[in-house]
Amino acid sequence: MDCLKRTEPGALLSRRRLLIGAATAAIGAGCSALRVDRPRWPARLRGDTIALLGEVHDNAVLHQLRAETLRRACEDGWRPAVVMEQFDTDRQADLDRSRRERPRDVQYLVEQASGPRSGWTWPDYEPVIALVLEFELALYAGNLSRGQAARIVRDGYDAVFSVPQRRDLGLDAPLDATWQRTQEREIDAGHCGALPAHLLPSMARAQFARDAVMAQVLGRHGEAGAVLLAGNGHVRRDIGVPRWLAATTTARWLSVGYLEIGQPAEAERYDAVVVAAAPQRQDPCTAFERR
Repeated sequence: MDCLKRTEPGALLSRRRLLIGAATAAIGAGCSALRVDRPRWPARLRGDTIALLGEVHDNAVLHQLRAETLRRACEDGWRPAVVMEQFDTDRQADLDRSRRERPRDVQYLVEQASGPRSGWTWPDYEPVIALVLEFELALYAGNLSRGQAARIVRDGYDAVFSVPQRRDLGLDAPLDATWQRTQEREIDAGHCGALPAHLLPSMARAQFARDAVMAQVLGRHGEAGAVLLAGNGHVRRDIGVPRWLAATTTARWLSVGYLEIGQPAEAERYDAVVVAAAPQRQDPCTAFERR
């Protein structure tokens, strides 16, 4: 079953009604993911398109739908470079070495390049990594390490980047105030309102750095097409990688949110959305309440 949902361009009100109406129908039908008319956006997965494909990190259905869409595009002849948030940029040499040593071994690549405390649910990513190896796609790490992000939170950009690097990334000038406030609100919501307010600007700074680095990797390697696999927050048009990507590349890019039914998502955050039911999970805010 092709359970995908597409939001077409048009009036904002119409887009919201499309999303809400489809979600209501899916809930009533008991479908694990939305099923509507076959979406048009996968047809753009060709040529020099840069596709930013989001995820809910622990939603296996969304991972499966994304991998299936990429497989169809590759079977149709697309050969994009793949950039993954799940690998840190300082492990790129390990990625390359693992592929030379065992070109088709997915688990070996993960073991060599992920680190012992990565925190990712690697079985969800194995199908797309297998796809990369099968079609011999270029694979690039796209994320800062936890240590680098922590240093940026604590000491600022200069703790990780040189002055030329900051300039190349676009981190050498103050950001738009609305962009800053929106990112801080998202971080606050993502941490269930448990963070002290004075930490939000520093946490936002690390998020900006991550997005800028992902955009830079895409810009460097996306001349013939590229895919970014990252959390939905990273692929949002208003505050994520697209804001940085616009300044680093003239290639065509597409942002697709992979969302859960009931998520507070505005259609204008993405060019298209794929929607599935949420798995059973413990309320993540309970951990913050205990702290």
